[in-house]
Amino acid sequence: MMPWYYNGPTWLMPLTMAIGMAVFWGGLVTVVVLVLRRYGPQHRSSGAEQVLAERLARGEIDDKEYTRLRDILRTH
Repeated sequence: MMPWYYNGPTWLMPLTMAIGMAVFWGGLVTVVVLVLRRYGPQHRSSGAEQVLAERLARGEIDDKEYTRLRDILRTH
């Protein structure tokens, strides 16, 4: 009896592996980016808080106004 060997499309397995690897790494990178955006430092208000601190240092606003505006920036 002669053994039967499968000589089908040999490109299918590497293609499937490449697609699977791309989906895996793409998903992993997406999860890391989303977690860093959600729980990472807030970069939006740092520039505004720096301007506010500079205004306080120049004497343009007092401590109460600085605290009030900083709290507004951090809540929004």
